[in-house]
Formats: sequence, C-alpha cells, structure tokens
Amino acid sequence: MKARVYIDGSEGTTGLRINERFRGRDDIELLKIDPALRKDPEERKKLINASDITFLCLPDAAAREAVSLVENENVTIIDSSTAHRTEPGWAYGFPELSEDHRSAIESGKRIAVPGCHATGFISLVYPLVKHGILPADYPVASFSLTGYSGGGKKMIAQYEGEGRDPELDSPREYALSQKHKHLKEMKFVTGLSREPLFSPIVADYYNGMLVSVPLYTDILGSGASGRPTPASVRDMLAEHYKDQPFIRVMPLGEEEKTSNFLGSNNCAGWDGLQIFVTGNEERILVSSRFDNLGKGASGAAIECMNLVLGCDSAKGLNL
Repeated sequence: MKARVYIDGSEGTTGLRINERFRGRDDIELLKIDPALRKDPEERKKLINASDITFLCLPDAAAREAVSLVENENVTIIDSSTAHRTEPGWAYGFPELSEDHRSAIESGKRIAVPGCHATGFISLVYPLVKHGILPADYPVASFSLTGYSGGGKKMIAQYEGEGRDPELDSPREYALSQKHKHLKEMKFVTGLSREPLFSPIVADYYNGMLVSVPLYTDILGSGASGRPTPASVRDMLAEHYKDQPFIRVMPLGEEEKTSNFLGSNNCAGWDGLQIFVTGNEERILVSSRFDNLGKGASGAAIECMNLVLGCDSAKGLNL
C-alpha cells in the first residue's frame, strides 16, 4: 500500500526539491492541492488529515498553524521550518547523531528537520561534547559559507536577476547581530551552555555549504586518549559515525589533494555530508561539507520519511 504524502508549501525551494525526489518512486501517492487553494486553511486541513505523512515547507507561523489543523492521530508531520526544532515531543531529524535520535524519528509522529547551518555545526560539535573532548562551556565560534539558494526565492531572485547590485559579486557576511535563527538548536541539541559566536557568509554560487569550528587544544577536554590531536579527533569522529552511509569522515590529509583548499560547493547535488579534521597539535579545525539543499534540507526530510516508512534510509536520495 502506498504512503499518502502531502507537501504543505510545495512552491518553496524545499517543497519543490522534495517533490522532485518523489519522481520514480512507486511507494508514494502524492496528494496535491489546487494551486488556487494552496493558502486556504480548510483545503489544507483536508489534505493534511488525509495523508499518512505531511511535509511542512512553510514559514514558522504557518507551520505552527498547520500543526494545529491536525485531527487525524495517525498523521506524521515532518517540519522543515525552525518552529519545532527544540520543542518537547518533537524528534530532531538527524538520525546519525545517536541511536536515541534514530529511534525517536522511526517511532515519532512529529519530526523537525534540522536547519542547514545547524546540520553542519551539530555534526561536528555534538560528538565532541558527547565524548568529552569539547567542554560544554567552551567559548565556541563557527563560520559557515553557503550558496545563495539557502536564502529562498527572494534571495535567489536577487542573485539571478538582471542589473543586480555589484556587491553580490563578493561573499557577504550576515546575521551580524548574533541572533541567527539556527542558534537555538545549535546550542540545545549539542548541550552547550552558551550560544556559539556564529558568522555565516553567503557567496555567489547556487548550492553547497562548508561549516567550520576552530578549537584550541589546550582548553579542550582530554577525552579518553589525553590532549586531543587532529588524529585523535578524526578517529573519534570516524568511530562515532561508523556505518553511517550519510556521513563520511575523511582521512587526515585529504585537503592536500586540493592544495590545502576546501571548496564549499563540492557536494552540491549529493545528499551526504563530509567531515574534515585539519590543523596541528595546538589548533584544530573541524569542518563539514554538504549540500544545503540536500542533507541540509530536502534530503534530510526524505531520509526522515524513509525511516518512518521502514524502507532504506537512502531511497530516492543520491549517495
């Protein structure tokens, strides 16, 4: 029997990508709304409650409204907005973090898909904290380089429009007030005692993301093997993500193959995530590279759906 799936917000960047990923799948019946009624609460309510799984690809307020429309207790909600990522009763949609995260997704009726920047940050910091290498009160800083598709339709139009501002030719730092909407989940999910100092940068390419966290080894925890080194941190991450097909912890020195440069669009179109450990005995840089529209958005949403359905977690995805 096919799973009945509805995408509330199917015209947005994430909604369109989820829709595309259903092409060729024979286990999904996609419920579609009349375009003229896509903002009509009663029509949306009807389709949400007729579905087995509803994806929310909406602004936060609209996502909360959509959840309030659920009357069928059998409906699973997979929300790609920021609205429910730290809310009680919602599974956080990053199954590779731990068995508890995976089990919560597999059995959950309310699943929150991680933010794109948060995915990169949490993939690095969660295991560092869990394994005692990064103290919870460490003054964490992070920077993230992303393509402009992460800004949605408005930013895409800004970058791809005629006669655009020459400033868009260069990378631009943003969220300068240190109030980025992903900070709450970055702190909450990793167990940090304070929000990180976070500097996202958008550049003139469509999709792909590179998130990095710099670390001073003399103020890290000792972990199980003494003062951390690039090798010991890399080995810990490799063990933590062992047998996880969506996460690839790269060998030490991998960056030398590209003359010690790490590009941020190399994983565009791929639904996994790469982790690099670079630096030296005093200063270590841990970095994650992935597609902000893949593991950072629609790919993660589909992975969660696959776990709910009990099929191969990579079904319909590019690994």
